[in-house]
Amino acid sequence: MSDQQPGESGEPTVPDDVWERFARDSERDIRASAPKEPSARARMVTERLRLQDEREAARAARRTARKQSRPAVGPEGWRTGPAWRETDGRAARRRRLWAILGVPLAVAVAVVAMKPSLLPGDFFGTSSASSSAGPELPAETAAPTAPPSVAASRTPTRQRPFAGSPAERWADGADAVVVPKAEPVGSFTKAQVATALRQTRNLLVGANLDPATLRGERPEAAIAVLDPKQPRMIDDVDRRLSAPDEKHDPLTLFSRFDPHEVRLVGRVVKVRGRITFKAGKEGSVAIHADYTFVYPVSPADGNKDEVTRTIVRRVLDVGFLDPRKYQVTPGKLTISHYDENIGNSACDVYDGFLHPRFGSASPAGAAPTGPTTDPYDRSRELGTSRTAGCGTVSRT
Repeated sequence: MSDQQPGESGEPTVPDDVWERFARDSERDIRASAPKEPSARARMVTERLRLQDEREAARAARRTARKQSRPAVGPEGWRTGPAWRETDGRAARRRRLWAILGVPLAVAVAVVAMKPSLLPGDFFGTSSASSSAGPELPAETAAPTAPPSVAASRTPTRQRPFAGSPAERWADGADAVVVPKAEPVGSFTKAQVATALRQTRNLLVGANLDPATLRGERPEAAIAVLDPKQPRMIDDVDRRLSAPDEKHDPLTLFSRFDPHEVRLVGRVVKVRGRITFKAGKEGSVAIHADYTFVYPVSPADGNKDEVTRTIVRRVLDVGFLDPRKYQVTPGKLTISHYDENIGNSACDVYDGFLHPRFGSASPAGAAPTGPTTDPYDRSRELGTSRTAGCGTVSRT
């Protein structure tokens, strides 16, 4: 028996075909597992997915930061108020509501600022509930048949300068000068009549309500309405204003106060009256105006808390003439008649200013010699009252 062990003879124990198959399989596996260069499309898809992942991560980070900045939602305490989402919702609704209501509210505030009397009640402390004068009177459309009733006796103050006066229920300033609806008259169209009425209103406002006129300045707004072609009218006005005297008194046309003597109390002048029109001579428009103006004033020096009132009633007839028939300026007015009654002003003083009487000061001018009249009585016609002398008034 031989001592040689298997495999020790140096000959391979694995057949050649087996080794060849093993070599081929090993080479195939090595090639399959080796790294390959990705295609261009694969690189694009990979990059897009990477960027998308980065964006999602950034958004997640921002959401986390916002959540950390908001207060924790928990039960509402007596100080904490509603949760933040509810608060934001209410704030958005409030912003929308203010956007809708803002403009009307601003207009209402502006209107009330110009005319506080439109407010119900007395938010500015200008009167007490027990002393209310009542609602504003409707516009006057016809001559009253009796004087206004006597109001409760009250002392006017700077807060209520019309207390105790019928004028407390009258309209304010230029708003009270209401022109009637225009209609064609003769050869004048409706638009031309409307112009004539508007110019009449401008004359009344400029002569009796314009702040410059009331301060004693030249009443330019009123003079601008007058026809410069009317014989002697403008010259007469200039004479009255520059050198007033008994025969040339500007108070017959204009309401003027000496600013060194008195001050108007507030900015409101109470006014009541009416304007009417009809066909005049030669096809003209004849306009009649009858208005009473109530001026609250206090001394410029001395007791500035003392308040009194001067009442001026003016009756005015003006014409709007046809330029085809008359030598007139189109659109201007000619004055055919004027009359006035002045209550509570010094007698026989012809310096071109109204001089109200105050209880704390000695009266200026001559002693009254005429009759006692009610300056608020608009039911009586104004006649030649000046021939009866300067009188006194039954109330102011």
